[in-house]
Amino acid sequence: MRPLLFVFLLVALPAHGVDLTGRLEQGGLAIGQARPDSAVSLDGRAVPVASDGRFVLGFGRDAAPTATLRIDGHSQTLSIAKRDWHIQRIDGLPPAKVTPDPAQLARIAEENRLVAQARQVISPHPTFLDGLAAPADGIVSGVFGSQRVLNGEARAPHSGTDVAAPTGAPVRAVAAGTVTLAHADMYFTGQTVMIDHGLGLQSVYAHLSRTDVAVGQRVEQGQVIGAVGASGRATGPHLHWGVSWLDVRLDPETVSAVLPSVRR
Repeated sequence: MRPLLFVFLLVALPAHGVDLTGRLEQGGLAIGQARPDSAVSLDGRAVPVASDGRFVLGFGRDAAPTATLRIDGHSQTLSIAKRDWHIQRIDGLPPAKVTPDPAQLARIAEENRLVAQARQVISPHPTFLDGLAAPADGIVSGVFGSQRVLNGEARAPHSGTDVAAPTGAPVRAVAAGTVTLAHADMYFTGQTVMIDHGLGLQSVYAHLSRTDVAVGQRVEQGQVIGAVGASGRATGPHLHWGVSWLDVRLDPETVSAVLPSVRR
């Protein structure tokens, strides 16, 4: 499998003594370097900062055209590039296939709470600066940001990258970190693992057929954490892997391009 990345031009932007390198675009990520002990915020939200002044900024699929970066009282407006997303419309589906029943909605709400709780784990030590390894060998079958409209009702946009592979194929941690979630059966994502990589950056691995790690466990880059499957709401065996900054979902392929590439 080719590494899951595209080649992008990285742009450094000076901002009151801070350097930003990355992709200022919807679904993108930038890495900043400020003075140690700097206070950093993005659109009024506190940004985790490492002891050496490094920090991460993430921009969601529908990020606004501008964002305000504030460092130690100095503000700069960042221009966030817009991207086009693939929209698929499907009509005539049975309602039960589109809208979960009340019991399922309650289950989904509880699972969303568990995911939100896992995202609150933020290590101050970045483990992703050497780059991201490919999480599985296979064919990219789904991309970040795409969306389906079922019976006229918009579904949540796709929040990661899908890799089609045989059931049982190994799934590997894209970078070192600590497991924050290892769930045996989520409604949408089935067996699911989340890993904290520091400064608010986390990776998620879904639809697994086997989970080999537990919450609180330290894992290394390239370590097998489970196996490809079709658990949850999946039409066939594949790995859904995602990357988030705090609660902002990012495009894994863009993140892979921003960070130094690592081949395993």
